[in-house]
Amino acid sequence: MGASQARDVRLAHALLFIAPALWSVNYLVARWAPGVIAPHALALGRWVVAAGVLALFCHREIAAKRQFIRGEALHFLILGALGMWVCGAFVYIGGRSTAAVNIGLLYAASPVLIALFSAIWLRERFGVLQGLGVALALAGVLHVLVRGQWGRLAEVRLNPGDLWIAVAVVCWTAYSLLLRAWPSAFSPVARLTLVACGGIVVLLPFTLWEAWFWLPSELSWRSAGLVLAAALIPGAAAYGAYSIMQRTLGAARVSVVLYLGPLYSALIGWAVLGERIEPFHALGALMILPGIWLSSRH
Repeated sequence: MGASQARDVRLAHALLFIAPALWSVNYLVARWAPGVIAPHALALGRWVVAAGVLALFCHREIAAKRQFIRGEALHFLILGALGMWVCGAFVYIGGRSTAAVNIGLLYAASPVLIALFSAIWLRERFGVLQGLGVALALAGVLHVLVRGQWGRLAEVRLNPGDLWIAVAVVCWTAYSLLLRAWPSAFSPVARLTLVACGGIVVLLPFTLWEAWFWLPSELSWRSAGLVLAAALIPGAAAYGAYSIMQRTLGAARVSVVLYLGPLYSALIGWAVLGERIEPFHALGALMILPGIWLSSRH
């Protein structure tokens, strides 16, 4: 392994623990959005701003390689529909009518699906240690979500909001696999910028329909602040980190970062919302962190 490749691997392993913290900001955005900004409007604003910010770093590359855009245009549209439309607006819609424990339980299935289909479809090597890591991390996240009371699993009830989240989980799995499977002439940041543009194209008509027929948005500093927060932190920064990690470590190993979500959301809830940190959070962390380490090993 050369020095440059070793540096990329070290960066990817560091991002495994940073990216989920960035994504966790979306929990706060989703919690504060109802009554301020509609789901599609929030998702559209998020990616318009994120694409603009990302373009500042890669516009020269995109201009120099513009001859490749037409060949990858369909990929950008499909990835944009999966990652920016469904995994954006659908989560915000589902979050209006389902509990956080249900969202967490449904999203906990995504790394398992990604690991399974990465081994079957992408032929990624995924050995016994990696499988043990996924299982250990999954047990840890379930322990956190049921607050250490495993009998609560039987109390989970599905509602319409859960169906929106379930669709988002399936589409995030597809986004992760296709991002790895489809080669690109562009760097991760430039590719993400173009995928975001594809997502904007898909989101625009649904946002207009939503504003006209269903749920208008408030034009205020509050809605602008939510859009900006969602665009910069769980948008440009988190998705950019995910693209870099996938290129270096592969889809299956990177998918386990989703298991850190409940822990980071608990920390954010404690720091921002005054929620308590409980012993089950610590026990969950003792399972999740080693699980991520095992699953990301080569």
